Parts: sequence; structure tokens; C-alpha cells
Amino acid sequence: VQLQASGGGLVQAGGSLRLSCAASGRTFSSNPVGWFRQAPGTEREFVAAISWSGGSTWYADSVRGRFTISRDNAKNMVYLQMSSLKPEDTAVYYCAAPTNANAPIVVVTTTRGIDYWGRGTQVTVSS
Repeated sequence: VQLQASGGGLVQAGGSLRLSCAASGRTFSSNPVGWFRQAPGTEREFVAAISWSGGSTWYADSVRGRFTISRDNAKNMVYLQMSSLKPEDTAVYYCAAPTNANAPIVVVTTTRGIDYWGRGTQVTVSS
């Protein structure tokens, strides 16, 4: 399976962006999916996760209340709506998923649970 993140760009602080994650090669409508980010010189960190049904979502404390994760299984897409962006949100954003289609959502809240990494998309927030 291949995952491709898109929608990144340059935005001013306080602005919004919507990231998309498209899957190809197989459906991942039964898999939980996570978004991670990595800023230069830092480790990749968890941002948000969603269960296969979309009924459960988890967020990192740093983005809770500002970011919203959602999915459209019919289109094999996952989204990350980012609002009230801050300069510290600047990073390359990746979508990711485990191989196990029945994995619980907690699996995609750490990098250890990830088997598939999408190509990232750069988000830059200017002050």
C-alpha cells in the first residue's frame, strides 16, 4: 500500500490548512490511521489518530482543540483540518497506518505501531 499526504504549504500564524492522505494499492478502510509530524532536528511525533470507523479520535495535547482528523472510507481518504496554526506547527506531516486492519486506535499513536508511512507534506507557519 502507498500513502500520499498532500495539502501542505505556507500559511501565516492563525491561519488554516487541510491535509489529505490518499491510499493506493489496497483499501485501508478497516485500518486506524495516524498523522505524525517531524520538524528539523527533532523526532517524529504523534499528532492525531482515527479509528477505522471514524468513531474514535485521539489528539496530541499540543493540537487538541485546533486540529480535527476525519476520514471518508468510500474514497479511501483521511484528512487533517488544521486551524489556529502556530509557528511551532511547522514540520513535515506524514500519514501512517499499521498492517493489521483490526488494530486498535492506540496502535497508531506511536511510531512503533506503524508499518506504512506516506510521503510527507511540508507545513510552514510564519509568525
